[in-house]
Amino acid sequence: MRNWSKQKRQLEEMKKSLEARINSDDHHESKHALSASTGELSQYDNHPADTATDLYEREKDTAIYAHLEKELADVNQALDKIENGTYGVCARTGRDIPIERLEANPTATTTVEEARAHIADDRPVEEEVLDSFGRYNYDDDDTETEFDAEDAYQSVARFNENSMIYEDASMDDGDELIGYVEELEGFLSTGIEGYTGDENVQFQRNVHYDHYMDEL
Repeated sequence: MRNWSKQKRQLEEMKKSLEARINSDDHHESKHALSASTGELSQYDNHPADTATDLYEREKDTAIYAHLEKELADVNQALDKIENGTYGVCARTGRDIPIERLEANPTATTTVEEARAHIADDRPVEEEVLDSFGRYNYDDDDTETEFDAEDAYQSVARFNENSMIYEDASMDDGDELIGYVEELEGFLSTGIEGYTGDENVQFQRNVHYDHYMDEL
């Protein structure tokens, strides 16, 4: 039978440290109402950003203590395994876990190979836009008529009553007509009912119209 006295002492020290952190006053404070920790009787007169900062710190503390409690549970499980003689055995394969792994991580329940094999390969959805909105620009693809990132900016920017923040105008007056399948759609429109007669078609003299006339 393998001697786990070193690992047991290490686990007992980890348990003592984790229990001290979990039972600290900071942890108990996080269980009280937010107004109790901020000293504010009401949040109504506070700026939303200040309240958001306090909430973020509270959520961060909650996540940290949840992690500590999970670590403590793993330590207690490892100590129980030492007592019942199942410590150091891979929970998936039944093989012995190398002593080097247990010295580095005394709460390990599997071999390194098994741990790697069960790492989730799904990625956060946020990574889809991390390389900027340029990946959603289809202006150079004649087969696409999608409403892309540039179209979204132009649609919002046309309502800007102040001088433009960016150098480009809210609607490009170059060669591209963005956001429309047909050029006429850039300066002709109908109501929500759709086309109900020529007299109900609205005409707008804008850069799309100028571009259309220049092409003619």
